[in-house]
Amino acid sequence: MNIERFVEARKAFGLSQKELADGICTQATLSRFENNGQIPNLKILIKLCNRIQLPLSELFPRVGIQNTEINKKMDQAEFNLITSEFDAAEKLLAEISPTELEDPALLMRYHYLKGFVMIFKDAPVTDILFMFDQIILSKSTADKNIFLLLAYTGVGMVYLREHDQAKAEFYFTKVFEKIYDYPIKETEDTWRVLNIVFQCAVFYSAINELETSNALLEYAISICSDNHVTYYLARAAFLLAKNAILQKKDQAYILELLDDARAYAKINKNIIQLSQLKALREKVSAGDY
Repeated sequence: MNIERFVEARKAFGLSQKELADGICTQATLSRFENNGQIPNLKILIKLCNRIQLPLSELFPRVGIQNTEINKKMDQAEFNLITSEFDAAEKLLAEISPTELEDPALLMRYHYLKGFVMIFKDAPVTDILFMFDQIILSKSTADKNIFLLLAYTGVGMVYLREHDQAKAEFYFTKVFEKIYDYPIKETEDTWRVLNIVFQCAVFYSAINELETSNALLEYAISICSDNHVTYYLARAAFLLAKNAILQKKDQAYILELLDDARAYAKINKNIIQLSQLKALREKVSAGDY
């Protein structure tokens, strides 16, 4: 348990041990917790945390995640990628030197994140492809499977951006054939599989194969449900709504999808998605679609 984080939060809130403990527990109980690591019962701990506005989750270690500075930066950059905050992701990745990454899996993660951010930042095609080639041509097999699929997805996205449907479809097909069988073991696996499934759905929507796109989006939603994550629900519902517009579905159905997407985006505080949803909802409400 991260007791130091608790003490920092108490001091930042300007409370002494006596003031924080007042009405919740004895000062001795709080002192034993802060100084000797004797954890009070859960009800007391929750009340103490609530008083200093500290989420209880911040006191517990993140299972399965290495607590290195580089991993923390990559975790945040990957989350920024999910929420479409590409400037923030780019800034974090700029603070990491790939020459310092001795772990092959960590290096492939860096190249995957860098490549995806470069796509959304409209970097030159050759620069993006070079980034993904670092994964595709890597001799290391450690953790390569998911990053290889992400690299193929990224290359497909590049060719889609360049309006080369044939080349884009070649890479998305390679991914499409394998992603259904990929085992999800960690939270990061969920994020990455969702990223791949969603981008495949974007591709099929772009080439007007809306039935395939919708099936992939429904699959993404089921992954979110099965793994108790919400970060792609807003994007999936938003794209379902855009597909529904192209399919000339009823206005009420489209608005329902947009409302679902808005609820999910609010839960995840995805400001960019909320702005996009508001603009599209106004158009649909006005019949301008």
